[in-house]
Amino acid sequence: MIPEIKKILYTTDLSENARYAFSYAASLANRYDAGITILHVLEDISPTADSMVVSIIGQEKWNELRGNNEKEVLDTIKSRLTSFCEDVQAELPSCPFITDKIKVTIGWPVDEILQEVENNNYDVVVMGAHGHGVLADALMGSVSRRVVRRCKKPVLLVRLPEEN
Repeated sequence: MIPEIKKILYTTDLSENARYAFSYAASLANRYDAGITILHVLEDISPTADSMVVSIIGQEKWNELRGNNEKEVLDTIKSRLTSFCEDVQAELPSCPFITDKIKVTIGWPVDEILQEVENNNYDVVVMGAHGHGVLADALMGSVSRRVVRRCKKPVLLVRLPEEN
């Protein structure tokens, strides 16, 4: 049985590798007449940092600052992602893919990605893979590695091509 691909989740950390991976998501969407949902996860502040800030400025002030800044950051990133989609669509006029949604959440990236997949029944997840340090060629990033290991749907990891 050949799987139907109608819903693609493309995750991005806004890196060059993630931008390159988007071309694969767009290609799949074009080939299968599928929609793409774009997800960016802002990593939440660690509990240690959170408690340090609260001890300095107080819980009420911290909640106020955090609430105001989160909305501003989320709006800015959504705007950047919308612009990014428009740029890619302009570069690929023969590839009229559909962007279903652009989502920006705050949390732990792996958990947020897996939750999104589970809640919305995507057919495939497309994400960039990049290692860090000396073993970059042998290792993929920790987020992509964990998503591959735990995701119940197929995951397409895209590496940047080697430059000559």
